[in-house]
Amino acid sequence: MKIAFVGKGGSGKTTLSALFIRHLAAAGRPVIAVDADINQHLGPALGLSDDQAARLPSLGAQLPAIKNYLRGSNPRIASADEMIKTTPPGQGSRLLRIVEENPVYASCARPVALDEGSVRLLVTGAFTEEDLGVACYHSKVGAVELLLNHLLDGQGEYLVTDMTAGSDSFASGLFTRFDLTFLVAEPTRKGVSVYRQYKEYARDFGVALRVVGNKVQGPEDLEFLRREVGEDLLAAFSHSEWVRRLEQGAEPPLSSLDTENRAVLELLRTEVDAAFHRRDAQRYTAQAVHFHLRNAESWGNAKAGVDLATQVDPTFVLGSAALPRPGTEQSALTRTSIEQDAADPAGAPV
Repeated sequence: MKIAFVGKGGSGKTTLSALFIRHLAAAGRPVIAVDADINQHLGPALGLSDDQAARLPSLGAQLPAIKNYLRGSNPRIASADEMIKTTPPGQGSRLLRIVEENPVYASCARPVALDEGSVRLLVTGAFTEEDLGVACYHSKVGAVELLLNHLLDGQGEYLVTDMTAGSDSFASGLFTRFDLTFLVAEPTRKGVSVYRQYKEYARDFGVALRVVGNKVQGPEDLEFLRREVGEDLLAAFSHSEWVRRLEQGAEPPLSSLDTENRAVLELLRTEVDAAFHRRDAQRYTAQAVHFHLRNAESWGNAKAGVDLATQVDPTFVLGSAALPRPGTEQSALTRTSIEQDAADPAGAPV
């Protein structure tokens, strides 16, 4: 299952996404955590020190090698240089699983030990001084979109993404790549304004959106959210001293989180699991193709120098293709640059 946490800056979406990730890991579920926010704070929210978080490898830096790996033997893609963030998979493409070992995870993911369980963490990479004036942050987030387009995930497996704040994710098709999107909203006018904007943009694409209230301090706050959000309100996370200690740098065990808020996390998991039966592989693939064709016409064809519409495989539907057992294909691969980077001691797990 692919889950996104969105919301305005300061709403607490990173904290809630980290808590949800911890909750899944504590239940023994396989989880990949992805930090796709321009402000990279998911690592520290999962317990990493600032130094450990700064040393995490970035997806953006490995994008050429990631493209080359995912391209596989797809005859519609002549080279990795012809791939853009929206390039959909086809026959011959390499697909990713949540539970497997592959060169992408070896190079870009790092295991993070939690007080209950562990997760793999992927980060897009921070927006650096070198990027100022010459790059767009969506070029980094594009790596996440490419991975999600090539991810074959199953029931009981989770990829949780902390998205960039506000409505920036609508600059690409990334917002359609999730089975369920949790919008974190404070009980304020500004808090629900992002919800209204997100709901309007997502309406035409069938995006499953549920609102999680945060920093709710009493019945009046809860009534405000119910009035402004209506039936999209799933639950409300109340003010928590546990969260305050976590944000101050302490590492309280998840088991000590107050019962009321742990119940909210379980409700989120129940909602996610129920969404599995609403998955539509045909629609998911069609949306990827839709945004790819739009990007190709807008800027991709000019950049690649070829007609990227020819990359679309009309016979391919993600979710209907069988993958080899984990390990069977990997052993036959040649050592690509992404594998060589993974062997670098500097990429040791945190």
